[in-house]
Amino acid sequence: MKYFGNLLKNLDRQILALIGILAVISVVMIASVSWTGEFQIKRDMVVQTAAYILGLGAVFFLVFIDYKAYCAYEKQLYIGSLIFLLLVYVPGLGQEQYGALSWIKIPGIPTTIQPSEFVKITFVLLMAMFLSRNRNKLSDFKGVAMAFLYGAPFILITLKEDLGSAIVFGAIWVSMIFYAGIDYKLFAKCAAGVTLLMPIVFLFMADHQKMRIVAFLHPDDLTIEATRQVFYSKVAIGSGGFFGKGLFQGVQKQLEFIPVAKSDFIFAVVCEELGMLGACVLIVLLSLLLLRFTRVARDAIDLYGALIAVGFVGMFGFQIFENIAMTMGIMPVTGITLPFISYGGSSTLACMMATGLVLSVGMRSKQINF
Repeated sequence: MKYFGNLLKNLDRQILALIGILAVISVVMIASVSWTGEFQIKRDMVVQTAAYILGLGAVFFLVFIDYKAYCAYEKQLYIGSLIFLLLVYVPGLGQEQYGALSWIKIPGIPTTIQPSEFVKITFVLLMAMFLSRNRNKLSDFKGVAMAFLYGAPFILITLKEDLGSAIVFGAIWVSMIFYAGIDYKLFAKCAAGVTLLMPIVFLFMADHQKMRIVAFLHPDDLTIEATRQVFYSKVAIGSGGFFGKGLFQGVQKQLEFIPVAKSDFIFAVVCEELGMLGACVLIVLLSLLLLRFTRVARDAIDLYGALIAVGFVGMFGFQIFENIAMTMGIMPVTGITLPFISYGGSSTLACMMATGLVLSVGMRSKQINF
């Protein structure tokens, strides 16, 4: 017990404080989306609050587990993660939402679960294990190909139904192999090859995925639903001005013009109600969290631990950028949520689990006094 007590002294309280602030902002903004003129406790608020409470429990559970212990279960984590992703195709379990078959409904659980959100966590752990063993092989094409083939099943499985999650897996992979020391010239050649293959990939995308790409390339064509979504999002962002219209006072939100306001486009609600000032404060808070994660990576005592932190920096960093950018029309709409802010039990709980793993790495990177 004394060991765990001393271990807790190394807990990064700044990360916990930032998570606490973001949790309050998340629940308040979700309440604002549900606002009908009088305060009511809506299901969305309850689910989000419950996800944060469960997430806090997961954080303190994970910090007590030495992150090195997961290495003994690499094969089980790999196979189990792939099976979990494939559960969406099991009749009776798989649930389609927003045109994508990416959720499962387990009897007895009042909400759906998005497997890809949790597999992102195991994907970071698995890639950290693989790269920490094979770092010296990333200077030639064979080594990079091995690293890609190790992570490719996760990207390909999610690509069919969930383009956003597939891109996030790719962003995680890129951030981790860069940190592991891939030859930059070799990476540039590989990136050029992937770019040339994009037209072929487009042909195999689902119809709703193709329409989002088409909408991005034709931002003025309001006959396309995805274009209208971004149009109203930009109207909400611009109408908020510097100080915003006030909490619970968003017009575009009240008229239900902002699409998926509580999840994918919640940043537009923040801008309309809290203005540029509120949006900048939110971006600063998220940036500070990423900075703390980066410091954990810098101070890690081994490559494996550093790669875990880097993987989650890549994951959160890309999701934050993509979510905010798509609400402004400078990136295609992909259905990627804003970490720690958007509504979603799976997303929020997964974000908290990632935080717990980063804290575990950080705690064990400091001297423990007995």
